[in-house]
Amino acid sequence: MRILRKPRVGLRYNFRNGGKLEDLSYIYVMARRRRHERDPEVDQVIMRLWSVIDDLERLLPSQSRWFRVTVFGSSRISRGDALYNSAKDLAYQLSQLGCDIVTGGGPGLMEAANEGAQEGDITGKTKSFGLHIELPFEYEPNPYIDRLSSHRTFFSRLHHFVRLSHAYIVLPGGIGTSLETFMIWQLLQVGYIKDRPLILLGDMWRGLEDWMQREMLPHHYISGPDMNHAVVVSSMEEALKIIKAAKDKFERSIQVLESTNNL
Repeated sequence: MRILRKPRVGLRYNFRNGGKLEDLSYIYVMARRRRHERDPEVDQVIMRLWSVIDDLERLLPSQSRWFRVTVFGSSRISRGDALYNSAKDLAYQLSQLGCDIVTGGGPGLMEAANEGAQEGDITGKTKSFGLHIELPFEYEPNPYIDRLSSHRTFFSRLHHFVRLSHAYIVLPGGIGTSLETFMIWQLLQVGYIKDRPLILLGDMWRGLEDWMQREMLPHHYISGPDMNHAVVVSSMEEALKIIKAAKDKFERSIQVLESTNNL
């Protein structure tokens, strides 16, 4: 009868392989490597889930009863800044018009918009939405949110913005704000979404518009009509005028839909 001594720390007997000693550190490294490698089967499951989500989207009603405006903007603007106050005032007036306000739920201009939305809700009928993103660093939702949704990925959060909103106002911001803007712009360009105003508020966006016309348009990377999907305005009054017209059109379509359903 073979007597096995207790192996040294970091080794083990593998009785499936004739009782040979194995280095546990090597096994551990290989297991970690396999765990971090992309699994084709997992990729296939993710693709099927996306397909299911797309099918579920098609089952949703094509028309919502509430007109919602998403406000994009920088998270780095502090309370008391003139831009913070302007964003708060904008959301206040949108709420007074009867618009729900949707933001990324974070600090800066997002917080300003959510705060203005709650202060402008004198009837108790409008809501302040926050679509929070979980980040590796500290990023708490702001305290002015009536309905909070948390996302682990940017793509699901961006998709949620599209699902909820009927108009988009883009305030000054950086890379994240630009990402959100271009996503909405492209969806309008390809017809995935229609009749939703994309308003770029602030003179900084005129530089983007000029650059696109100077660098993209002459090389035919975009066409002339692509530029019509977004409108750059300098004042809050211009933005509110566009939103009011869109909301009036939205409410007329609701009335037509309800009268049709009652026939």
